[in-house]
This record gives sequence, C-alpha cells and structure tokens, in this order.
Amino acid sequence: MDDFKPIEINDRDVFAEFLSADPPVTSELSFTNLFMWRHRYRPMWRVREDCLLIVLEPEEGPPFGLQPIGGGNKAVALDLLCADLRNMSSDSKVCRADRGFVREHVDSEKYLIEQDRDNSDYVYLTENLIGLPGKRYHGKKNHVNRFVKNHEFEYKAFDEDLVKGVLDLQEAWCQLRECTLNPGLFQEGIAIHEAVSHFPNLGFRGGAISIDSRVEAFSFGEMLNPETAVVHIEKANPAIPGLYAAINQIFCANTWSHVKYINREQDLGVEGLRKAKLSYHPDHLLDKFTIMSK
Repeated sequence: MDDFKPIEINDRDVFAEFLSADPPVTSELSFTNLFMWRHRYRPMWRVREDCLLIVLEPEEGPPFGLQPIGGGNKAVALDLLCADLRNMSSDSKVCRADRGFVREHVDSEKYLIEQDRDNSDYVYLTENLIGLPGKRYHGKKNHVNRFVKNHEFEYKAFDEDLVKGVLDLQEAWCQLRECTLNPGLFQEGIAIHEAVSHFPNLGFRGGAISIDSRVEAFSFGEMLNPETAVVHIEKANPAIPGLYAAINQIFCANTWSHVKYINREQDLGVEGLRKAKLSYHPDHLLDKFTIMSK
C-alpha cells in the first residue's frame, strides 16, 4: 500500500478537482467529511485510471474502499481498488456505493452487491425544512415558534470569531452526554474539533445561534453537488426547548435556500437517530450498497 497517501489538509485541491469533475451524491464523498473523520477512519488515497481511489482503515474493523471518483474508467478502477484491498485484508469490500455507480460500473458476474440500509442518506426538500409546511410539520413549527417567542437570540454565519464559542458548546455537550464513555460520541467530538479548527482551510459553511453572547447551537455543511447540500453536524444545548428545531430551520433558511435538496446523512442503524430523521419527512432515501468480490 506504499502508493496510498494519508489524507492531509493540503490535499483539498486534488479532491476538489476530482469531485467537481464527478459530483458525488453520497455524504461520505466530500473532502471535509473525510478530513474531519480522519482520526477514526484513517483515509488514504491515490490516483489510478484517472480516478481517485480512497481506502479507509478504521481501528475497529477491516479496511474498506469507497467508490472510485473521476472521469476515468471506473470499472477498471474498481478492479484495481479491490485488488489493493485484498492485499490488505481477507475481508475486502467497497462500501457505501450509490445505486448509479453500481448500475453503471459494477459487473455482477464478478461482484456480490448488498444494500446497506443503515448507511442510506436522508435527503430532504430544502423548501420543506425551511417552510415546515402542513400538518406533518406542525409539531416542528411549534418547536421553532416556541424558541423564537421565549428567547432573545442572535444568528451568525460561521467565521473565525465563532470558533471558540462553538468548541465550548461542543465540550459542554460532551460532558453532559458523557462522551468519554461512548466511543462514537467521543470520536464525533474529535471530528467536530478538527473541522471547526480548520474552518478557514476547509471552506464549509456554518451558522450558530447565540443567547446572551454564548453559542448555544451550531450546524455546518457544504455543497455536495449542484443541487444538493450536505449537513455534516448539528448540535444544540438540549436544555433549551425548541433549539434543535430552530437551528435546523434557521441554518437552512440562511444558507441553503438556493439549493433544491439537503442531505442530512445516515442514521447508522441507531433507533433514536432514525426516528429523528424520519420525523422531518425525507423526500427520499439515497440507497447505498456494499460491493464484494465473488
């Protein structure tokens, strides 16, 4: 695997070139996402067949690849990637591939293909997240209205002046949720710190709600493709009623009103998270698949 390179902040331009030429639909395929989670998933990359090949080496499981990105021969690039993975582990697979990639580039005679529901992305109409229309959003709109009525607050787009306040909220949130006892939440905290600390270089967009000059909620994301934004993180002080609904609605209204869809990533099979994501009534689920050599 000597040809693979661990991801670094200076690799952003290389990724941007491939991602702009071949706009992704799945939430994993953004530089910010790969960079902020690099301590957990340890992503590596190289270029073959005019495609970007990405391998992740999580500590808690075997390595796996993501679908090749670029304008080259993706079927050949997939074969090369799978050969690389077989050299790393007997349990080699390419994960979280989208349906279009599977349909167009995967030879079913050579590969087994399995759907991965726990990693399906939830994709919403932006106008629904902003307007919260009709009876099905009645509860969400009430939460937002309750927050707005009961609190004097300020909403600001992310800038470097907000970094400390955002990280202070994340630390307080983690103490409340005992993140040190939950590996997933602990790793998420590291990912948030990495993203926010590198905000000027990553170029994502974010927003925060402050009450009495203290950041109490924040969210950030980026454009995934020309008609879809992806929201990577959303956090709020759980002691303030309606704040989660408010940061969701206000961030979308101020940042993504020009975009048709918002991808709010997957539920990872967590029951509470699945219920929360379904409660916002996605326009559709973006199916993902695992690809394994026969």
